[in-house]
Amino acid sequence: MEIGIYTFGEMTVDLSTGMRITARERIRNLMEEIELADQAGLDIFAIGEHHRPDFAVSSPQIILAAAAERTTNIKLSSAVTVLSSDDPVRVFQDFSTVDLLSNGRAEIMAGRGSFIESFPLFGYDLEDYDELFHHSRFLLQMSVGTMPHKKMLRAIELYGSVVAPAIRKALT
Repeated sequence: MEIGIYTFGEMTVDLSTGMRITARERIRNLMEEIELADQAGLDIFAIGEHHRPDFAVSSPQIILAAAAERTTNIKLSSAVTVLSSDDPVRVFQDFSTVDLLSNGRAEIMAGRGSFIESFPLFGYDLEDYDELFHHSRFLLQMSVGTMPHKKMLRAIELYGSVVAPAIRKALT
């Protein structure tokens, strides 16, 4: 069993002032929370992705990269990467970089997301919701090298590209 914390970087109201905290304050607090979780011996800290004004984190990979340099043991993960509206190869590359910075502690939790604000923001049609997810999951699995069946292995030969940097875990 693993014990950890996840957050979406909500910009909550400061009870002492009655004002919503700024994105800068929330991210600064978030970095302190991650460091404290590492010092307390928790197993994992995960950060979700939102593209709304009431959330400070639209790119968990950036926060996790900063956290990788400030922590030593805790696993660093997304608390969902909205794969349907992101470039799966870029997701892999970003998390591979976090993995290298953290000495193998990065994890990706990829999914569809329960909010849809990223679809119109990035020019995607919600009619393509399922197709986008399946296509992106396929490309992410190709990048990671976890092919569930031979049909996907043939697709790697068609693409003919190597995705870099490689994740540390795949090299050992």
